[in-house]
Amino acid sequence: MRRLLLTAFFLEVGFALVVVPWSGFWDRNYFAQALPFVGDVITNDFVRGAITGLGLVNLVVGLSELISLLFASRDPAVTGLGPSVPDDRS
Repeated sequence: MRRLLLTAFFLEVGFALVVVPWSGFWDRNYFAQALPFVGDVITNDFVRGAITGLGLVNLVVGLSELISLLFASRDPAVTGLGPSVPDDRS
């Protein structure tokens, strides 16, 4: 359950970091209007690209975690939920 929440967090943050720097919301925020230097920096295409790159990294991590969750072994010894020593009841 905890890994699923972490995966959802990575996917959501990644999607937001990919989309938001290229939206109108990015240009019309409080800090861009209050501090002209900050407005010049965050509207730079290189900064937007860097933020988008961080979003892509988050998306890749989230997708890889989702894939590992979907294809995880259901063996309790592998997942750490059961005994790790084989049972010798022969």
